[in-house]
Amino acid sequence: MVSFLERASGALVMGIVLLDVFLTVLYARIGTGLIAERAAHLTWIAFRRAAGAADARRGVVLSFCGPMILLLYVLLWAGGLTLGAGLIIHPGLGTGVQAGSGPTPTDFLTALYAGGSSMAIVGASDFRPTTDAYRAVYLANSLVGMSVTSLVLTYVMQVYGALRQRNALGLQFHLLSGETSDAGELLARLGPRGQFSAGYSHLVSLGEAMVAMKEAHHFYPVLFYFRFRQPYYSVSAQAHLALDTASLIRSTLAGEDTAWLKEAAAVEELWRVAQMLVVTLETAFLTGDPPVATTVDPRERQRWRAHRERAASRLAEAGITVAREETAAQAYLDLRAQWWPHIARLAPAMAYRSEDIEAHGPEKS
Repeated sequence: MVSFLERASGALVMGIVLLDVFLTVLYARIGTGLIAERAAHLTWIAFRRAAGAADARRGVVLSFCGPMILLLYVLLWAGGLTLGAGLIIHPGLGTGVQAGSGPTPTDFLTALYAGGSSMAIVGASDFRPTTDAYRAVYLANSLVGMSVTSLVLTYVMQVYGALRQRNALGLQFHLLSGETSDAGELLARLGPRGQFSAGYSHLVSLGEAMVAMKEAHHFYPVLFYFRFRQPYYSVSAQAHLALDTASLIRSTLAGEDTAWLKEAAAVEELWRVAQMLVVTLETAFLTGDPPVATTVDPRERQRWRAHRERAASRLAEAGITVAREETAAQAYLDLRAQWWPHIARLAPAMAYRSEDIEAHGPEKS
């Protein structure tokens, strides 16, 4: 009876691990993992606390979190499969599984060693199955081990490919805005003297890249925990710049020459996908109800108004016709109220301050 329970426990452990691998790597949907996503969240909390004690080095500490979580995934899955295989093999030590030479130890540590070895290649260890049942177990373990190894290696490569695309988008936003992360500066450079025909291609490219990034975070939620020292690599900063740019286009540009841009598909795409990205991450990784636009502090709205005025002045300097009337300013405030509370809630979750992701001067080399 004890042997049956031990084998059943081993099969259950291996089943849970394989299900977690399936949900994380193959099914690949945000919020569906059994073990991996919870372990990642706990690891992030631990790194946040360690970074709080590191003071000036907090950014460096947090930058190790993403890679460590991927390593934790590998160790959890490998350890779980080894534990499950060890539980299945333990009752058969000395009977169904024997050492290649000498007496066969029957302790559990030996069972773990034999189980871990069986996940590699059949016959690769000094323990060999001597019954048909355990030969089948060894064969199944070998197939599982090789399959999971291949899947995990592919998953890690895809995660880093998606991370590279996210960073490339962040750097593109940063450079197009003159290294200021300012939407007004970005628009001024996309449409000098009101000529947005060439700059529109950049908006199309940014929208396509952000769509790909949104889907990457949906397939690989571990990307959320990859944090870099430069704020422009963060999801919050990229979404902020995209949404602020779309808000300025719709509220501040004036004149017949730019009227078409307000209705352009690329602007709509940028507006919608940036909001979808932020809300998706906010819903998946943060607790509590999403913020409501009507709860925005009046002092915050005043700050937005000042930001909009600075952007309008920069656009006017670039020869772009802008709307100065109060209705245009109010339109910008209403648009910003739809997305800023989400950004302000998501940024601290990644250990960024709100001021880190807003406009600033060019970085010094």
